[in-house]
Amino acid sequence: MFKRLAIMSNIDDQIQQERENAKNVCSTEGSDSGNCAAAWDAVEELQAEASHQRQKQTPKTNFEQYCDDNPDAVECRVYDD
Repeated sequence: MFKRLAIMSNIDDQIQQERENAKNVCSTEGSDSGNCAAAWDAVEELQAEASHQRQKQTPKTNFEQYCDDNPDAVECRVYDD
């Protein structure tokens, strides 16, 4: 789960960087330029990937949610052998 969160954070950072890049490209080359369109396409592709990543996450069970809300509960303790 933590790995997925790290991946999502990385994708969100990339989306932000690509948005800034697209804004810069479009302001310097014009909104009708091919490079502007390509820059926004890159943003859209990353947004689609982020959406797919979110859909892949399995929802937590009621027990998992309970343990997240009550980590000190006896039934949520994990013992190492």
